[in-house]
Amino acid sequence: MNTPQGLPPKKGPLDGITVLDFSRVLAGPYCTMVLADLGARVIKIERIATGDDTRAFGPFVDHESAYFMCFNRGKESIALDIKSPRDRDLLERMLSEADVLVENFRPGVLDRLGYGAERLARTHPHLVYASISGFGHTGPFSDLPGYDMVVQAMGGVMSLTGWPDAPPARVGTSFGDLSAALFAAIGIISALYKRTRDAQGTRVDIGMLDCQAALLETALARFDVEKKVPTRTGDCHPSLAPFETFAAKDGRFVIAAGNDQLFMLMADALESPQLALDVRFFTNDLRCQNRPALVQAIEDITRIKPIAHWIARLNEAGVPCAPINTIDKLFDHPQLLARNMIVQVEGAGKKPIRTAGNPIKMSAFADIDVLTPLRAPGLDEHRESILAELMSRTGDYAPAAGSAELDAAA
Repeated sequence: MNTPQGLPPKKGPLDGITVLDFSRVLAGPYCTMVLADLGARVIKIERIATGDDTRAFGPFVDHESAYFMCFNRGKESIALDIKSPRDRDLLERMLSEADVLVENFRPGVLDRLGYGAERLARTHPHLVYASISGFGHTGPFSDLPGYDMVVQAMGGVMSLTGWPDAPPARVGTSFGDLSAALFAAIGIISALYKRTRDAQGTRVDIGMLDCQAALLETALARFDVEKKVPTRTGDCHPSLAPFETFAAKDGRFVIAAGNDQLFMLMADALESPQLALDVRFFTNDLRCQNRPALVQAIEDITRIKPIAHWIARLNEAGVPCAPINTIDKLFDHPQLLARNMIVQVEGAGKKPIRTAGNPIKMSAFADIDVLTPLRAPGLDEHRESILAELMSRTGDYAPAAGSAELDAAA
């Protein structure tokens, strides 16, 4: 399938790959957003009349959802009634020319509609079929609904998040959805690489709970070794010290001195070299054992001067550190701006909003232009161009006279 007229040419390693995006809300759309940022053509298959659920999610810009715009930038939209023979015929044509299908329905939904993975593996063996669900398509929980909060709780992440004397806390972003989206993108790209060798598509089955378990870092291994259930540690790392926030004169900031050399450099930067000579703090293991005393000793020093003073001193010494930025500070952050990480998106109303860009930087491909807003599609906006592309060349369909596509073709 070729890029329709009126859309800019794709530039990226996935240029020439077409993705049919049956997904909605966050996990699937975020995955396909990553693929679109990498150059793929993504055609969003939406419900008639209502479209993706997030079109109704706030905040709104001139009655258009900013939530939807953020995760559906650079895509096309067509609304289909999968039970309609006409739309099923169109979908079959799209499947024949697509490379990837992404869906995040509960297991069995697309099977009942006739577009399950097993059937398409027979009829469209070239297709990479990616499913994202709460628990994957196998196992005793596969039929249960899975939402971000559910898998954060069930996967153990909430039990590790928050302060020891406080209730478990949800991670501040939709960690369950976003991690599944990224694992799905990795699986899809791996399957596309495999296809270059054997011309066969692959089923990619992503369970959000699996992804939560995979991102527990060393928590599982720590329990297996120590036989102690890891729990909430507030803002500190359970295995490294000092690796947490500290009080300065005007607020709190982070020091992450993750090894003995960095600890010695930190002590010098804090103008207190005797810290590194304290027998309680000779090694990382001792510092973890004596963490309360270590924090007290550091804060006796850092409380005297403001955050900016200590950040400058620690950066000069090469010690990892950071202020604790609120979200508003990110829009003008010099490093993010230098890396083109603040981009613009817009809907049909042409009123741009700012959001995060593509963190995957590749020397052979142009980055997103931060000055040109990326377009999120209106519901069913690309029906005519897709119909013209797929059907008019066989004589089955002709665009309505006076349409934008017909004018462009003329």
